[in-house]
Amino acid sequence: MRLAGRLAGFPFVKVVVDLEKAEFHVIDSTGNPLHVHYIAEHILGVPAENLLRDIDAFNHDVYVRPDRRFLLGLLALHRRRPDDGDGEERVFLSLETVEADTMSADMLLSFYRHVRAHLDPSVPLFLKPANHLQETHVAGIPEEELPRLLAHELLSQAPFVPLNSGTAYGRLRLFASAADYRAAARSVEWHDIIVMPRVPDDIPRVSGLVNTEHTTPLSHTNVLATGWGIPNAIQTDLLDRPGLAELDGGWVRYEVAPDAPEVLIEAADRPAGLDSRPPWAAGRVSLERPETAAAEIVPLSWLRMGDHYRYGTKAANLGEVCHVLEHGSRRWLGFYQIPRPPRPDLLGYLAGRLGVSVPADDATLSAAAERLIRQHVEVPRGIALPFSLQRQFLESSPRIQQTIGRLKMALEAGTHHVEDICAELQQMIMETRLPGDLLRRIDDAIVSHLSGVGQFVVRSSSNAEDLAGFSAAGVYESVAHARTLDSIADGVKEVWSSLVSARSVRLREQAGIPLEDCYMGVIVQEWVDVPLGGVLVTCNPADPRDFRNVYVNISAGSVADVVTGTADPVQHLYNTVEGGGRTISLGSARSDLDPATKDSLARLALIGRLLQSHFSPDYLYGVPVDIEWALDGDRIELLQIRPYRPAS
Repeated sequence: MRLAGRLAGFPFVKVVVDLEKAEFHVIDSTGNPLHVHYIAEHILGVPAENLLRDIDAFNHDVYVRPDRRFLLGLLALHRRRPDDGDGEERVFLSLETVEADTMSADMLLSFYRHVRAHLDPSVPLFLKPANHLQETHVAGIPEEELPRLLAHELLSQAPFVPLNSGTAYGRLRLFASAADYRAAARSVEWHDIIVMPRVPDDIPRVSGLVNTEHTTPLSHTNVLATGWGIPNAIQTDLLDRPGLAELDGGWVRYEVAPDAPEVLIEAADRPAGLDSRPPWAAGRVSLERPETAAAEIVPLSWLRMGDHYRYGTKAANLGEVCHVLEHGSRRWLGFYQIPRPPRPDLLGYLAGRLGVSVPADDATLSAAAERLIRQHVEVPRGIALPFSLQRQFLESSPRIQQTIGRLKMALEAGTHHVEDICAELQQMIMETRLPGDLLRRIDDAIVSHLSGVGQFVVRSSSNAEDLAGFSAAGVYESVAHARTLDSIADGVKEVWSSLVSARSVRLREQAGIPLEDCYMGVIVQEWVDVPLGGVLVTCNPADPRDFRNVYVNISAGSVADVVTGTADPVQHLYNTVEGGGRTISLGSARSDLDPATKDSLARLALIGRLLQSHFSPDYLYGVPVDIEWALDGDRIELLQIRPYRPAS
């Protein structure tokens, strides 16, 4: 029998308080049974199938009813050393419900007291509110009566956070600082496993990553690691682990598992038959052939998703959002129409999130979803420059054409001059004037569609990104705060030049994407100056099995602060099935967001889930989306939407 399971590195047991019989139950975690299985077999004495047949009614009885018989939760064990590293290890327990539980303040206090009475009084026990509602409930209870720890207080100090599970064999490289890494960056190879305080955005493709400082799963580096399918984790005490320094530079086995207490790094033999080329080089990422024939500069709102082969994925997807804002979608309900065990039907939950009375038919739910999105979502005005403009510009300069030819030959020959040629080509692009007719076309389009805008952002929109097996997150440039035609033109050239940066060229080469097939569209868009911005993905990056939650990163600065990892964002999870949200980390912030902003973010999470259904490439509607957003009160400015493909 295995009594305890593990969650985010912490050992835990599931517990049940039976108020009717005044009993306390600790559940055997063998096979990870649900609370419902235990209650059916050991308390009610009925087949579990009877309760599972009407799981929604059971969940209402144990998580929602104010006069419920059972109180359900998790009891987790924590060990923490003093911040200075000296002194004895502190051991304590935390008690929490599931995030969907609506326990009142009195019920939470009762739950705590029942559990406290059955534990060793010398071991501290803290209630961990499971959602923002519970945090509000307990705020009025004195801490000496109800000791508590908020989720972000625990998780922000967790020594181990699995970001992407998996196993890799490679050469261990330990770097105590960013400066140490920079000094050795040219020696980093594809088979390396990098351990350092915070892995930088421009890391080349390697075999494994470990951050020894807390970071967000939605930074560019971690999104790339997920797309590459390599093990990735936070392990804050790893550089101090005894014996690890002796493995530096040697071959190791590295494993990240969500139910493990920490990352595993152990000495290993160099794999037999290891080639100088990485295993992923044998395959090729599928890239639809772009169309570079002359095309017009058009408003984003004129585009549809199918226009990606002329304007790039980002521009086409924003155009698609503009279309559904005006015309609606037949696919809003897709995610909620598919059974997701143990939930046979999610449409009733969607009705609850939309404020629709049940039972409700599909037409009523779809209309409510459409009203929600139209009422709260906007896409900042913008224009899209097609691939043909980049082709016209490149062909206007014989020097640029010659240098591109040299770059192709260097790639084919596998020489070490690729980086130098890329730097030369980028500088050449920046120094070359835009042809007069091309500049006039950009000016005419801005006058026609963006007059009255005082500040612009120039964004990349390539055909070589957001692909299955190649995300390119953070690889291409965006330029903010452009105000004049000259600054916009410089921004366009900087975006074009990022297509031939050494890093982007090398990453595409590794993915089998030929240079000659890659083109860059450009978005020139109204700059949105709002109090909050960030990124969300319509999944829980730490738990691929979690179909309920949407992960949101929030910055009071800019979206760039989140994705580049230059600032630690506030991190929230929002349940888009039963409802409710919780704070995972405060990041660099001193306090959490106000209740009204949390409500707006819960609405944003639900909208993200509805957009996931519309953009789904299949009819299971399970592929998450990655959304960059800005928030001003009730208004959501949607800046970017693309598929988010966690490794399976």
